[in-house]
Amino acid sequence: MSTTLTWQTTNATDVSIDGIGAVQPSGSQQVTPADSTTYHLVAKGAGGTQEATARVTVNAPPPPPPPQASATEEELFGQNVKDIYFDYDSETIRPDQQAALQGNVQFLNQHGNIQFTIEGHCDERGSTEYNLALGDRRANAVRNALTAAGVNASRMKTISYGKEKPFCTESNETCWQQNRRGHFVYSK
Repeated sequence: MSTTLTWQTTNATDVSIDGIGAVQPSGSQQVTPADSTTYHLVAKGAGGTQEATARVTVNAPPPPPPPQASATEEELFGQNVKDIYFDYDSETIRPDQQAALQGNVQFLNQHGNIQFTIEGHCDERGSTEYNLALGDRRANAVRNALTAAGVNASRMKTISYGKEKPFCTESNETCWQQNRRGHFVYSK
């Protein structure tokens, strides 16, 4: 923002304004101070010295609004990518999991640089070896479904935890169901 300083002196031979320097005995000048400034004029002549001041107030613009905190890709991944659940002793993606799978495909195709791991998990029933193999088949079933729907396979890794990392530790069907899943983990 600029403003115009105007002054007029009579019989002055030496006129100066602090911050501007020597000026004509009468005149005007446009100034654009960054901060509020007091301009001090000194006029000297045969009759003596006269001084005058003019204050220019600069109102600071309001601070810019804080940037909207946008969710990181990792947070978006956690909010949007859903686990895929399986029936007992099965690596077939259930019909009631198709909507979650399609939602995952849509999100992952919109965020093409996200890398992730699909973990295969099982409930506590069965041997460790059997469940590691079943967890591997579950993780690969999810991977294959995503790949078939257009998600680039190079973005995904799979790992099986079998029954080693349960989400729920009670021995009942409600809990076991939570453990039979393909779980997504953000990698990059």
